Amino acid sequence: MCGAGARKDRGVFILRFDMRAPGAGPARRRELYATALDMAEWAENHNGLSVVVSEHHAADDGFLPSPLVLASAMAARTASIPVMVGALLIPLYDPVKLAEDMAVLDIISDGRVSYIAGLGYRPSEYEMFGQDFHRRGKRMDHCLSLLQQAWTGEPFQVDGRTVRVTPSPQTPAGPKLFYGGGTPAAARRAARFGLDLFAEVNDPGIEVAFRQESERLGRQPGRCIIPPRGSPNAVFVATDPDAAWARLGEHLLLDARSYAAWLGTRGTASSSTAGSVEELRAENGNYRILTPAQAVETIKSFGYLSMQPLCGGIAPDIAWESLELLATEVLPALTG
Repeated sequence: MCGAGARKDRGVFILRFDMRAPGAGPARRRELYATALDMAEWAENHNGLSVVVSEHHAADDGFLPSPLVLASAMAARTASIPVMVGALLIPLYDPVKLAEDMAVLDIISDGRVSYIAGLGYRPSEYEMFGQDFHRRGKRMDHCLSLLQQAWTGEPFQVDGRTVRVTPSPQTPAGPKLFYGGGTPAAARRAARFGLDLFAEVNDPGIEVAFRQESERLGRQPGRCIIPPRGSPNAVFVATDPDAAWARLGEHLLLDARSYAAWLGTRGTASSSTAGSVEELRAENGNYRILTPAQAVETIKSFGYLSMQPLCGGIAPDIAWESLELLATEVLPALTG
């Protein structure tokens, strides 16, 4: 995920932002976005592994619809930490314009911004952008092919017109692009386009399909990143988890229930079926509030800690408390 200007040492925590904040007015939303930028800079200063921004559209809670804009701002505020857009819903974009925007951001960021290409699963988003949800696979194939051609810097034909994307991205062959998904079809698409695979489920069959399709095409398989079984993606650190669940629980539940409503029966590694804060805590799944000692053990078990500090619109002053504990008690325990 790192470009030429990124650090060679490896951090142990990830900060993810989706900017979901139900009921937030303009001033509150401005505060949350400003805090996200501050936290990206903080993550760099504390040797963070990466910062991740997500994408969805037409969400009542203001879920981030423009991840490249926020990624650009984060890249401008930092100098070395990798920034990932995960997932980028590529079929919803004009691929020529997207190729240009990604190339410019690759230059601005010194190659630090990477992407997980996502097909998406909400028909309403495809309808909003005038795309056929039922043909989204073909649309993805078209867009990926065009992006890869565009980043060569050479002119080529699209629907009878000549296209040339300049300037070329700094990263040879274009910005780092993974393919994300949780099905054998997604694995095979990643192999066809020579992309590394970022699986959204812990299923060894996904990697088998990826390897087999790569071998069938006579291509050396790329990386297949599968989330460790049981690894949480929205972690908070607190000296008193009971008190923290009382303050943060409703925000975490809102996030979990919103995803559950969108996903329906389509499960992912981070899916939750909880209907109350108590049930969400009892799941001990994607959403966890850990003591510093438990956070240390989680990092030792999974290799990293994935945090979502502004989850569900958590107030910045409360969100910072978790990161401060990470800095003062968790990271020193690891280096010690």
